[in-house]
Amino acid sequence: MSRDRAIGVAVDFSKGSKIALKWAVDNLLDKGDTLYLIHVKPSQGDEGRNLLWATSGSPLIPWTELREKEVMQGYEVVLDPEILDMLDTCSRQKQVNVVAKLYWGDARDKLCEAVGALKLACLVMGSRGLGTIQRVLVGSVSNHVLANATCPVTIVKDPSAHGF
Repeated sequence: MSRDRAIGVAVDFSKGSKIALKWAVDNLLDKGDTLYLIHVKPSQGDEGRNLLWATSGSPLIPWTELREKEVMQGYEVVLDPEILDMLDTCSRQKQVNVVAKLYWGDARDKLCEAVGALKLACLVMGSRGLGTIQRVLVGSVSNHVLANATCPVTIVKDPSAHGF
């Protein structure tokens, strides 16, 4: 059965985002869905090549280009081999269309913008496992996105961090 949904996964290549991606692949994605990998890089001020995409993000990067090291070096992104393997398996076995989109700026705001711009059916993201005080002091990207995104958001926690 083909669903043709747009599923977003926020990735920063941390352990938490890998767990979230694995959860989305195992539990959410079906044949015909499009998986949007959304990566937000912090603004660095005067990055000339990125000014063009500062507001709207990069062009969509299809799976065939995403797995090419030279293409991602142009965006100053180093993809993790574990994530590449997961995406390759997902693309082949589940027949999912894999696309990446890069943004520059505050991850909280850019992830919420991506939800609307990409017309996501849902967004999956990992959790850093911050305690209550740390979330208040540092700010939690997942709490902000959960409260402000215009689609359902699933926060996947690292089971090993919570003694499960």
